[in-house]
Amino acid sequence: MAYPPRKLAFVLASTDQGTLIVNRFDYKMVDAERGFGVGYMLMSQASYDAGEVATVQQLLALRRQYHGDGVFAVDCGANIGVFTVEWAKSMTGWGSVLAIEAQERVFYALAGNIAINNCFNARAIHAAVTSQTGVLRIPVPDYLSPATFGSLELRPSATNEPIGQAIDYRDDRLAAVPAISIDSLALPRLDLLKIDVEGMELEVLEGASATIGRCLPIIVVEHLKTHVGTLRETLVSHGYRCFDTAMNIVAVYTSDRTLAHLATPASPAPA
Repeated sequence: MAYPPRKLAFVLASTDQGTLIVNRFDYKMVDAERGFGVGYMLMSQASYDAGEVATVQQLLALRRQYHGDGVFAVDCGANIGVFTVEWAKSMTGWGSVLAIEAQERVFYALAGNIAINNCFNARAIHAAVTSQTGVLRIPVPDYLSPATFGSLELRPSATNEPIGQAIDYRDDRLAAVPAISIDSLALPRLDLLKIDVEGMELEVLEGASATIGRCLPIIVVEHLKTHVGTLRETLVSHGYRCFDTAMNIVAVYTSDRTLAHLATPASPAPA
């Protein structure tokens, strides 16, 4: 049977971080020579954010050292799962990862990457992480056209980042996805919470307050689209000390022995 022509977006790539399902259109070019996006980095350099991956792996190892086996990490905004896969592989036999991704097509790649890398200590949830449970209606980009899909903001605003293609936030073009909070998961243990949710970081922290108070996890939160000073104030209010690392704040509870292994805390952000 002959099939009509169709463009192929998702492909298998043999990267330094394992065999991964990657969208080859996941990029936005800065100029003729430079671009960005998870897919762009994987296709052009064979790895994505290896330094941050390694930093978190070290933090997870320290949690094991001080808190024992059974280390548990949550990857909010997991994208196609580079961090999830790397963490799961490094924690084989002593830890596990829960990956959460809101974009349905990206979630399929995430689940496939967990499977193809045989990460039996990782699982994935298709959902948006917010402060409350329910349903969130989110935009659906064209995955067959270039864009940085990991930069997609689920809510419209006057400051939405251009991701390389126009995004339609009209109600009839939105898709309904489950909305969950970290607290709704009722986790018995949480050692590390990574939050990369394109401007919804404070919502995630609000919906994780009970879990944070009970489990005192290390928190790694991106600050590119949320006021860094407000993020630090929120984390400090939970009893955390904050450290800068690239685009993120790493926050560690004041009594966590992991603090002894970290550098000087971040200086206060300007108002």
